[in-house]
Amino acid sequence: MLKFPEINPTIVKLGMFEIRWYGLFYIIGFLIAYIFVKRSYAQKNIIIKKENYETLLFNLMLGVIIGARLGYIVFYNLSFYLKHPLHILAVWQGGMSFHGGAIGVIIFGFLFCKKYKYNFYKLADPVAPFVSVALFLGRIGNFINGELWGRPTDLPWGMVFPSDALQLPRHPSQLYEAFLEGILLFFITYIMFRKIKKPGIVFWSWIGLYGLFRTLVEFVRQPDVQLGHLIGFMTMGQILSFIMIISSLIGIFLILRVKKDEIT
Repeated sequence: MLKFPEINPTIVKLGMFEIRWYGLFYIIGFLIAYIFVKRSYAQKNIIIKKENYETLLFNLMLGVIIGARLGYIVFYNLSFYLKHPLHILAVWQGGMSFHGGAIGVIIFGFLFCKKYKYNFYKLADPVAPFVSVALFLGRIGNFINGELWGRPTDLPWGMVFPSDALQLPRHPSQLYEAFLEGILLFFITYIMFRKIKKPGIVFWSWIGLYGLFRTLVEFVRQPDVQLGHLIGFMTMGQILSFIMIISSLIGIFLILRVKKDEIT
């Protein structure tokens, strides 16, 4: 069994004001995206005005925050928030969903492209790999917070998390996700971005691979206590990820049917 590295989740605290590793990692993720997505656009000769580029990233940031919060409310704890609607705004108490954030980003990105007349896939493909960078940082933040841990295990790298009332050795599932959804998914989709010319393939591949990796990790991740398993062995995370996998296959199939000269 490995000892959990008890890192203080709070970096600085001044009265009611505090800076936490989790929040800092998200800011770093957005900064990395701001710098490197613009370079990726240049590599593909995608011309976008500076003010439009900044508007795009701002919209995506809003999509992440709004979508992740609403996703958690709808997918994971709807009954509670229907009874306590004022808690919807209490984001500092936690409660964010990746799947909701993904939906929010796609919707906000699509609306941006429609308004400014950009091809959605051409803008989405360069963004996709760098979402994995933000995911990697976010999962490390989850690990430092000692949250979203895995199921009990007798494997030698099991850890006892301070917030676990049972104090059992558990899978450090946050680190599994950091590797699969962050590091591995980044390298796969970034190589695809450099090699594949047809718009949309990288975007849908990212969607499908995330769904696959998340589905696998859910087998060792502790289910949400208020939900448990919903359909047989499947958790909410697996159900939503399965939808991502199917959507990815359909999206790639439809793109491959489109002739090259029909893509603008």
